[in-house]
Amino acid sequence: MEKGTSRRDFLRLTGMASLGFMGLQYFVNSPLMAASRSVNDYNVGYGELLPDPKGILNLPRGFSYKVISKKGDLMSDGLMVPGAPDGMAAFQGPKGRVILVRNHELTSTLGSGAFGEQNELLSKVDKDKFYDYGKGIAPQLGGTTTLVYNPATGEVEKQFLSLVGTTRNCAGGLTPWNTWITCEESVLKPNEENSCEQEHGYNFEVPARTKMKLTKAKPIKAMGRMNHEAVSVDPRTGIVYMTEDTGDSLIYRFIPKKNGKLLKGGKLQALVIREQKSFDTRNWADLTTPAFPVGQPFEVEWIDIENVESPENDLRLQGYDKGAARFARGEGMWFGNNEVFFACTNGGKTMHGQVFRYVPSPYEGKAEEKSQPGKLELFVEPNDSTIANACDNMTVSQWGDLVLCEDNPAPYVVGITPKGEFYKLAQNIGFASEFAGGVFSPSGDTYFVNLQGAGITVAITGPWRRA
Repeated sequence: MEKGTSRRDFLRLTGMASLGFMGLQYFVNSPLMAASRSVNDYNVGYGELLPDPKGILNLPRGFSYKVISKKGDLMSDGLMVPGAPDGMAAFQGPKGRVILVRNHELTSTLGSGAFGEQNELLSKVDKDKFYDYGKGIAPQLGGTTTLVYNPATGEVEKQFLSLVGTTRNCAGGLTPWNTWITCEESVLKPNEENSCEQEHGYNFEVPARTKMKLTKAKPIKAMGRMNHEAVSVDPRTGIVYMTEDTGDSLIYRFIPKKNGKLLKGGKLQALVIREQKSFDTRNWADLTTPAFPVGQPFEVEWIDIENVESPENDLRLQGYDKGAARFARGEGMWFGNNEVFFACTNGGKTMHGQVFRYVPSPYEGKAEEKSQPGKLELFVEPNDSTIANACDNMTVSQWGDLVLCEDNPAPYVVGITPKGEFYKLAQNIGFASEFAGGVFSPSGDTYFVNLQGAGITVAITGPWRRA
């Protein structure tokens, strides 16, 4: 978006329709309901997934997909589409266009970056735009690309490199001020890999714009150095919530000094279950700690995190020692109806994943929140791989369905209706590759998703609101 966006537009972009998760809790916790409703009960979704004659994606009847971008394609800036597409966001562009900002989870390894097989196109980019130029020998090849998509024609009109020199850009999140926050899932240090020149493990901000321009990469160091995964911004407060992709991760929030100006600094904090310090929410079968129950809200508080640039990559350890709750690989995160949803990929008794919901305090980030704290709830822990398996990226559709990307060799896109019923939206049959970055266009007419291992981005259209 190249002009100002109202809070109403941001709420539409983030899919802020009520999910009605009381039904979801009932579905998960009621043996009778679970026995009578299977994830393959086609009445709750869009119907049976039909075999794809092209051998890539099985979709319900009436749905179709189109590959709109693939690694190695020549981009508008003369560079190549990088591989390993991951987290992604869709913004409203001018004249009905959609602006997609897309991560690439790449390191300095040759062969799949924007500069060709041997970085032969490296000289096309000003080295001052790089975060880590790798001494000109082995630059970090992560970063973001931007696509300008025309829904009327189903064509990408322009795509270009928009952030360069970062590493393992995994997920992130869109902001109310028309930017994408891209996250490094790495704590690489100088000289640890090839010709690495910088410390990694930071967030970076990329404007959503149609102008073919490379953003100078500036790390937002106050948001902490860690294995960042995803972020979600509350448009009412400007507070940024963050996940961390480790088996002993925390949930963080960043309270900026100035709303919308993240590079000006702020306060980093970690989530604590009130009255149950250092609570382990992972629910793994081999843990001896009490289980974190499904469907029960817990009041929370937040503790300050110090030394946020963390040279020893120990923010999660510091936070846990101070009482912060522990989570199993926090990954996808999305802002819903005044609430934050996030996935823990291998949480649960059978390690098939969990989805949590956090409802911020009416006084979030202020002293008054102590009297009316935010609340955390475990919404989903199916413990059944046929229902959901290793949920990663997520989004909330404009009509209220939570849509999850699975991270496993034979994944599905899984939906959950406002009534709490699961369904399969898409099945990857063409590649041993996870789904990543699933997001709806601002109109809700197109679902964009990446097949990371294949290096392709697809646009799925169909009768969405008939679910």
